[in-house]
Parts: sequence; structure tokens; C-alpha cells
Amino acid sequence: MKEKIIELKNLRKYFYLSGKRILKAVDNINIEIYRGETFGLVGESGCGKSTLGRTIKGIYKPTAGQVIFEGKDISKMNKDNMKYYFRYMQMIFQDPYSSLNPRMMVKELISEGLEIHKMGTKEMQERKVFETLQLVGLNPEYVTRYAHEFSGGQRQRLAIARALAVEPKFIICDEPISALDVSIQGQIVNLLKELQEKFGLTYLFIAHDLSMVRYISDRVGVMYMGRLVEIAGKRELFENPSHPYTQALLSSIPIPNPRKERKRKEIPIEGEIPSPLETVPGCSFKTRCKYATVICDQMEYKLINIGNEHYVMCTKYYKYNPVKISV
Repeated sequence: MKEKIIELKNLRKYFYLSGKRILKAVDNINIEIYRGETFGLVGESGCGKSTLGRTIKGIYKPTAGQVIFEGKDISKMNKDNMKYYFRYMQMIFQDPYSSLNPRMMVKELISEGLEIHKMGTKEMQERKVFETLQLVGLNPEYVTRYAHEFSGGQRQRLAIARALAVEPKFIICDEPISALDVSIQGQIVNLLKELQEKFGLTYLFIAHDLSMVRYISDRVGVMYMGRLVEIAGKRELFENPSHPYTQALLSSIPIPNPRKERKRKEIPIEGEIPSPLETVPGCSFKTRCKYATVICDQMEYKLINIGNEHYVMCTKYYKYNPVKISV
């Protein structure tokens, strides 16, 4: 039986703006992430992926719902109690340059977490810094350097080392490769896979690059305007995309074969994107969906099990048994 490490129950994150306007960045998310797996999260810019990751980590306080880590609801804990759990839940950000303190040397950047969580003596912490740098493929002699002295790929390795030093169980990877050269992206993803196998890590991998998500993930969730519209195992999702939005996303993936690439038919998404500040009745994708009907205005937000652990939010699957689920 699979062991859950993270469970999100009806998680919401709203931003209250001037004029009583509400931005529903994350709206009623239910996910279970199992120990040792990589859960990929994809969707276009502004759909709420990064906000979801930051809400799980506690950078943003949830508006409603629960973040359950190893059976404990951490979303309502005070900072002192959350501190214990945050050691085991780390985050790697998109831009390593802005997430690393430019005034700190490498040894200070990595040992900071060790000091906060009071892990070992000074000598043990220094030894841990050297060991962690070696794990991510950096020379331990770099300990007296600053972040600006490294290349983009090296800085991301440094960010991974900082997260890894406190011996986490769950890491949120918030687009960790999008700011890097293509030649470096594969190296970072392979490093993450190696570290996962070595330490039994669990990842939430947020990305735009669908090819990389397919390579690293075990299961994939597709997000649109703050909601999950489809979740499935990676093979099932990429071979049998069922939501119209997912189908359009996957059709845009280039094929590294000239003959097949010429035959690839990209599915365009037309229509207007509804304002994220307005409450849209029914399906939020209906204004851009060529299959939209009157019933789409009345549908409830439900992920429907269509078999093979494949869940979709779409009225065309109402012939199945629609049930609210946590996946």
C-alpha cells in the first residue's frame, strides 16, 4: 500500500485586492502525493502552480483547506510548531540567483539551515557542507565563494545543496530548470533523479517543459486557472489526454524526428481567457473549449474517475460516476 507524505484537502489561496476584488489563485485543490514519487504539475503561466507550491511550503498562508504532512495538519500551526516540519519540507526556486543571498559565502548559505534547526556541532556542520557540495557535483573548495561567482547551472546546484543539507523528505521544485540553458537542464533533472534514488526523496515538480515533466514524473496534474482539470499516471496522461486543455498542451510538444514533426498537428486554443478576478459559473475553460455546451455553465467542480486512476474535470465524462475525490 502506498504511503501518503503530503495530502491537500480543499486547499484555497485567495488574494484580496482593492475594491473588494478577489483573485482565486488556488481554488479547491485536492492532491495526495506518495512517499518516493515525483508528482509533476503543469499548466500555462498564471494558472497558480507556483502559488500552490508556496502555499504548501507555508510562504503563503492558505485561505482555506488543509496541508497535511505525514498525518499532521501544518496549515494552522504557529511558526514555532511549523519550524520542525519545515526542516523536512524544502523548496528549490526558479531563479537561483534571486533565491541565494549575495552577501553570504557558500558555506554560510548551506550551513544556515543547519544552524536554524540546530543540527550538530560547528564541526559537524562544516563537514556536512563539504559532503553536500560533493553530492551535487560542486567542488568543496568553493565554500568561500559567493553566488555571483557561479554559472546558472552551478547556482542551481548550490540551491539544491542548500535544500538537501537539512535532510528533507519532500522537496518542492518550482520550475528549477526554466532559467537554465537547454544543455544544463538535463544535467539538473538527472541530478534530482539520482538524489531521489539515493535518499528516497519525494518531489512536487512544477514546470512548463512537458518533455522534462514526462521524463521525471510518476504522476502528472494539469492546472488551469487555479484548478486541477486532469490527473493521471504520466504514461496514461501523455498517451490518453482526456481534457481539451490537456490535449492542446500536449499537442504543442515538439517531436525530435523531422518526419513525425511535420505530421504533428497542434491544437490551437481560441477564445477569451476569463478574468481571474471574476467568478465564472461552471467550467472555467468553457470560453476556450470547442466542445463547450450549455451544461458547462452548470457543472460542479468535480474530478471524475474514468478508470486506470485517471481523473478529469469535464462534462463529457458525466456518463461515468462523478465523484469528488482526493488524488
